[in-house]
Amino acid sequence: MRSMLVIGLGRFGENLAKMLAELDNEVMVVDSSEENVNKIAPYVTRALIGDCMDENILRSLGVEDFDVCFVCISEHFQSSLEITSLLKDLGAKCVVSKTDRDLHAKFLRKLGADAVVHPERDMAQRTAIRYTMPSAFDYIELTPEYAIFEIGTPSAWVGKTIRQLDIRTKYQINIIGVKENGQVVPAIDPNRAFTGTEHLLIAGNKKESIRLLSALK
Repeated sequence: MRSMLVIGLGRFGENLAKMLAELDNEVMVVDSSEENVNKIAPYVTRALIGDCMDENILRSLGVEDFDVCFVCISEHFQSSLEITSLLKDLGAKCVVSKTDRDLHAKFLRKLGADAVVHPERDMAQRTAIRYTMPSAFDYIELTPEYAIFEIGTPSAWVGKTIRQLDIRTKYQINIIGVKENGQVVPAIDPNRAFTGTEHLLIAGNKKESIRLLSALK
């Protein structure tokens, strides 16, 4: 269990706070809207009404005691920047700030944000890849160059093994696990024959993997 502070209860902040609570974290939320605070109060550990642009309010929260502080108010550019800066000045261990713009992200990092998230951009990217590759069920970007894909087993691979297909050498990708009946096996026997009913978790260069998997049926 970790302690989390979520500042700003727009759609992203609200959903983030609920998910953090579902994962058994202690979650405090702060928003200037009484309606937003009352709406989420049943789901989190503590819910407070307050304007976090006020340094005294932030100081009273004891931000240095939280494992992670999330700033979820990217629609208010200046407020987001100032709150991020204040959190770091007050000793916050880790500050994660939401943004919708690359320029905003640059300023947030300069002010000390430990991480910046682009939820709309990230979801757009996942959606684009999902529908570019009909066989893809999920996608996780590790770096701008490398990613993990969850794909259906290509029909040409059914009945064959990793060893027979020589997948790493031929395709420059690694199969890091198999998902079947909702369960993930993180490592598989290179002599296991694919049945066609499983999903494969593969890792590799993003562009090359997309090109390869788009061609496979």
